[in-house]
Amino acid sequence: MSTTVPRPQATSPAGLRDAWLALAGLSAVFLVEMLDNSVLNVALPTIGRDLHASTTGLQWATGAYSVAFGGLMLLFGAVADRVGRRRVMLVGLVLLGLASAATAFVGSTEELIAVRAAMGVAAAMTTPGSMALAFRLFDTDGLRVRALTVISTAGLVGLAVGPTVGGLVLAVAPWQVLLLADVPIAVLALVGIRLGVGADDPAGLHRDPVDVVGAVLGTVAVVGALTTPTCVVDAGWASWPTAVVVVGTVVAVVGFVLRERAARHPLLDLALLARPLVSSGLAYKAAAGLATAGLSYLVTLQLQVAWGWSPALAALGMLPQVVMLLAGGRFVGPFVQRVGLGTAAWTSAAAVVGGLAVFAATGRFGYGWVVVALVLVAAGMRVVGVVAGTEVLRGLPEDRTSIGAALVDTSSELATGVGIALSGTVLAALVPGSIAATVHGAGQVDAVLGGIGVAGGGLVLVAAALVLVGMVRARGAVHR
Repeated sequence: MSTTVPRPQATSPAGLRDAWLALAGLSAVFLVEMLDNSVLNVALPTIGRDLHASTTGLQWATGAYSVAFGGLMLLFGAVADRVGRRRVMLVGLVLLGLASAATAFVGSTEELIAVRAAMGVAAAMTTPGSMALAFRLFDTDGLRVRALTVISTAGLVGLAVGPTVGGLVLAVAPWQVLLLADVPIAVLALVGIRLGVGADDPAGLHRDPVDVVGAVLGTVAVVGALTTPTCVVDAGWASWPTAVVVVGTVVAVVGFVLRERAARHPLLDLALLARPLVSSGLAYKAAAGLATAGLSYLVTLQLQVAWGWSPALAALGMLPQVVMLLAGGRFVGPFVQRVGLGTAAWTSAAAVVGGLAVFAATGRFGYGWVVVALVLVAAGMRVVGVVAGTEVLRGLPEDRTSIGAALVDTSSELATGVGIALSGTVLAALVPGSIAATVHGAGQVDAVLGGIGVAGGGLVLVAAALVLVGMVRARGAVHR
């Protein structure tokens, strides 16, 4: 059996400065992903007017990226473990640059959706590889955590400043500039990885053929899971489109599990998921993703719908979270070094869930409680995003690190979709009328606040259960 800790490169860097070019390239990859997830939202009204797009068309213009990204990560993770992580990432960066440049020629909603889907494919080829390559670049857990912290900081900067920068750009330039900006960032990433990261050691690659049937079933399952929330919002749970998507997703999930158990060379060896470090890390990541998505969705509704804040004031109200995300990076390494990876993983995931619990229980009583919730969640996110992924990769054989990174990102994407779907479903059931409509009267405000509390409490229970699962599984890693 292969060792569970990847072999370092022949000339492993002694510190982060010795790998600055590689880290710059890998950080640029994560920066593009986060920008693409946030910068376009502020431009949707402008895009709608320019392209005469419907509400559904705009929804797919944003959703096409996430669906392609989430649906193809497992496939490209498996391919990267076979043909080379660096090689797949370089091809993905070329695709990203070409797709972004094509934005200059977009003249219809359908063309924009196609461009966004192509960018999602490129993200599926590049994003998991950034974690895998950074992990394999160094030979100690301390340097790995520091490297992943640097990379995640670049992404969080993009996520935090994307909407603000996008709004300023729109004041002086057309919306296409927001996506064209990916071209120079992709070039920076391409140069950094091409010159700073060595080619994969053939001994560390997986030589079995790709399970095409499993890849198709897995892609359909993930795409279905990510599409279901959109169908629920558009048509409701009782509609036939939602029923078709849900049934198709369930069939694909069952088919994927059966296929992977029977296939001689499965896309995803399900036995890997049973490894303590892998299952615990994925549970922590899913718990944090679920709680974070739920909090972001519910806080926005409370500030704007229940309390009547303007969008600009609500954006200012979220600043405590942004500040913690950006300033907390310097404390991740010392914290992990002090308490260890295992303790850092469960405490940070618990902090995220605890932040949501504070909001669900006390958020309606004043903005001060909202600040406490935002800071707790941001502090937990800053740590769990790094250490949970590190734990997963530590628990895998050296020829499975790309599929492991893809699993981490896929679990986060799925948890985000589930968090929003559960929140929206609870609110639709408890709050009469449209949640986006103007709220009048104390009774309606109480209904909205009560629905937000119930939705948040339900997500807390699910996320807390995932944290407990992670803690139980992690004990197996300690005592085996």
